[in-house]
Amino acid sequence: MEVKIGVQNAPREIVLESSQTADEVESAVAKALEGTSKLLTLTDEHGRRVIVPAERLAYVEIGEPAVRKVGFGTS
Repeated sequence: MEVKIGVQNAPREIVLESSQTADEVESAVAKALEGTSKLLTLTDEHGRRVIVPAERLAYVEIGEPAVRKVGFGTS
């Protein structure tokens, strides 16, 4: 699942491939925004954690599950 996180006052967004489901990511974002958690913490597919202060979140874009292509297709 590709997740893009926009951070206020940062020139680039954070992009990560997460093994978490879209519902899990959405729940984590909701908890951070409502103040239940002061940090948004997500884990990428390699087990690394990305931690962003909730007050600095600009946006979170949750993409479709990544489909890995194999071979030399022309499409």
